[in-house]
Amino acid sequence: MVSPAPCSRSWSISEDSLKRYVQFASESCIQELLSASDSNRGIGINNSNDGWKVLTLENGVEISKRRSGNGSFHTFRSRWLLRSVSPQQFITVANAIDAAKQWDSDLVEARYIKDLDDNLSIIRLKFGDNSKPLFRNREFIVYERRETMEDGTLVVAVASLPKEIAAGLQPKQNNAIRGLLLQSGWVVERLDGDSCMVTYVVQLDPAGWMPKCFVNRLNNKLVMIIENLKKLAQACPIDGDT
Repeated sequence: MVSPAPCSRSWSISEDSLKRYVQFASESCIQELLSASDSNRGIGINNSNDGWKVLTLENGVEISKRRSGNGSFHTFRSRWLLRSVSPQQFITVANAIDAAKQWDSDLVEARYIKDLDDNLSIIRLKFGDNSKPLFRNREFIVYERRETMEDGTLVVAVASLPKEIAAGLQPKQNNAIRGLLLQSGWVVERLDGDSCMVTYVVQLDPAGWMPKCFVNRLNNKLVMIIENLKKLAQACPIDGDT
């Protein structure tokens, strides 16, 4: 079972210390995301060496999972090719926090708490009473780090802050359950013809009382939001359009 882990402590840290922590913590998340995206591996192909198991392959979209190192929660991955959509078009849609409810219907609030740098932010994600059971009354306090690699690949790393730091930045509402986004994010690789390969990775601990098998079975539902994202990205104006 997934047991509640209430946090009665909060840490108050300086903005500089918070920035250093996020920069350090996000490095491993970025490397995990880049490893998961591995463009040398074709979509829909199982490779026993990397631990990923393909669950579905439909309409060019691969959904796969991998058991985490601690064995508790699976990590889920989605990979797909977006034709005639540039990496910047996709990231513009995926990172538009005010439009997030268009591609995640369970989300009721997405709000920036603090900008630490041009590419570092702290965000609150809130899910309401009518959300699916996995998300109902959950909230997440996460960092978001955005990087452009030397080859032009765009990486967005997102993960929860430690509970004590999150409590110091944003006290938990009485009726909310504070979950943990253990790791998540996007890798968007530019391909020929102004197309791109998108990889989305997520590992979630929703907290609260819930069977682990239920969490692991529903985790892959998170990556099903890609159909909405594909439609939004394809409708997004091409760079330079007005």
